[in-house]
Amino acid sequence: MPANVVVRDLRKCYGRLEAVRQVSFAVEPGAIFGLLGPNGAGKTTTIECLVGLREPDSGAIEIGGLDARRQPRAVRQIIGVALQATALQDAITPREALRLFGAFYRRRVDPGTLLDRFALAEKADRPFRTLSGGQRQRLALALACVNRPALLVLDEPTAGLDPQARRDLHAEIRRMKREGCTVLISTHYLEEAEQLCDHLAIIDRGRIVATGAPRDLISQSSALQSVTLVADRPFDSARLAQMAGVTGLCCEEKVARFRTENATRLLPGLSAWLDEQGVVLVELQVRKASLEDVFLALTHAAEGPNPPSP
Repeated sequence: MPANVVVRDLRKCYGRLEAVRQVSFAVEPGAIFGLLGPNGAGKTTTIECLVGLREPDSGAIEIGGLDARRQPRAVRQIIGVALQATALQDAITPREALRLFGAFYRRRVDPGTLLDRFALAEKADRPFRTLSGGQRQRLALALACVNRPALLVLDEPTAGLDPQARRDLHAEIRRMKREGCTVLISTHYLEEAEQLCDHLAIIDRGRIVATGAPRDLISQSSALQSVTLVADRPFDSARLAQMAGVTGLCCEEKVARFRTENATRLLPGLSAWLDEQGVVLVELQVRKASLEDVFLALTHAAEGPNPPSP
C-alpha cells in the first residue's frame, strides 16, 4: 500500500534561528509531492525531521497511519530515503552496500534485481570510489528502494547531475509512482518540480507560502504576463513606459520587453500608439506567468542567502 503523509505545525530551531516555522502539508497516497524552495529555505530540515534524523521542537508527523515521532522504528520499515549526498566507504561495492542495507529490513529486494533496475550491474562489484556522480545517485536510489518502501523521500536528488543523468533519475521516480509508491521530493529546480510533481508546497524562510498543483499555482498567481515587442524602427520608449499597465520596461533600440497584468486589455491602445508613431510591429510575444514567476513572487530567492530569524 502506498503511504500518505500528514505534517502539522512542524517547528525546528537552531539556537535563535527558526529553520522550520509551523510547517503543515499533506501528501496523497501514490502521488509525487514536491517541497520547493530556495537554498536555505528549510527543505532539508523538514525532511530530516520527517524521516527521524532530527527531533522537531514541536508538531506532528504521520506516515502511513503511524505516528512518526512515537513509532520511529515502525516508520523506518516502510520508508526509503536518499539524502543530498551518499556517503559510503570507498572500498564497498554496490552489491555489498545493497546486501548490508537490506539486512536492516524485514522485507527486502534482491540486490541483483536492484542492480539491473538501476543500470548498475556492470558496476556491481566495483569500489564505490570508482562510480561517477550519476552512478552514485542511482545507487542512492537503489539503496532507498531496498525495502520496497511505501514512501520514498528524496532530498535534492538531482543536484549536480548532468542533463542525461537527471532525465534517467526522473524516469525512475516516475516508475516508482506507477508502481504505487508515494514520493516526496525536495528541490530548488523549478523545471524539475513542474515536470515531476502532482502537488507542490513552496517553502520560504521556514514557512509554507503556497500549496497546490503546479498548473493551479500558475493559474491562480497574480504574477504578471511577459511581453516582448519588436518594431521596424526605434520608438519613444519614454512614452511606452507611461502607458497604463506597463511595468518593468526594458528597451534596446527596436525591442521592448515589459510585464503587464492583462496583455489583451493593453494591446489595442499599444497598437494605436504604434500606428500614430508610424512604427510597424514586426513581432509580438506574450508569455503567461510561469512557475518561475510564481516562485520568485512568493519567495526571497532573488535576495540571496536567508538572514537569521529574529
